[in-house]
Amino acid sequence: MADKITKTDEEWQAALTPEQFHVTREKGTERAFTGAYHDEKRSGVYHCVACGQPLFDADHKFDSGTGWPSYFQPVAPDMVETEDDNKFGMRRTEVHCSRCDSHLGHVFPDGPAPTGQRYCINSASLRLEERDA
Repeated sequence: MADKITKTDEEWQAALTPEQFHVTREKGTERAFTGAYHDEKRSGVYHCVACGQPLFDADHKFDSGTGWPSYFQPVAPDMVETEDDNKFGMRRTEVHCSRCDSHLGHVFPDGPAPTGQRYCINSASLRLEERDA
């Protein structure tokens, strides 16, 4: 993992679209089935839209039926961090980028083998870098 990146809200707003800023910096959520990557099939690596850190490999993506891109593991354990999220009367585990603390989504213990995890991630927090075929 690279060194932490810290910016002011104004710096993040200048670097991100309004939707990206809302999701990554204000812990927002895009509506189900509206994100650019919920049904994406191309091969590659999904990077943090804010800092460029590699987060999820397309080979670990699966169709969870939830309307958000879902992965059973990150590219490496130290690329993401988690914390308890008890907002809205729900007990969830928030996932954020370990480099810039951008909110990515949540992880749930109902995913497929081999991990049993479902990283349910907002498309607005990701940028796909395609792999050559």
